[in-house]
Amino acid sequence: MKSFSVATRSRSAFVNITDEVAKAVRDSGVKEGLAVVFVPHTTAGVTINENADPCVREDIVEHLNRAVPDDAEYTHCEGNSPAHVKASMMGSSVTVIVSGGRLALGTWQGIYLAEFDGPRTRNVFVEVR
Repeated sequence: MKSFSVATRSRSAFVNITDEVAKAVRDSGVKEGLAVVFVPHTTAGVTINENADPCVREDIVEHLNRAVPDDAEYTHCEGNSPAHVKASMMGSSVTVIVSGGRLALGTWQGIYLAEFDGPRTRNVFVEVR
């Protein structure tokens, strides 16, 4: 298993981690298999989405903020309930096929750490088999 850290700079953001995950795949030596990317956090997630147009990521953040507003009524006393809800919606892991020693992502796909309670330093684990 490989791990790396990501420093996020804002409360909500999508950080492209595709290159770090690809490096973990290369370093593993696995030619055919699966890569599981996992974030061990309850207020951050991981997702695969478009990596060509940054407006897509901005749209996702904007619409998640509309769906789960900061000013709604929450019972969790730490004040970060919206981040917990968004992280649950996003999920804490993604699995990507490894083929020919490389991530089998589509042409426009990238892997993103989804930050919802930043800025923070987040850990990402990658298991390749």
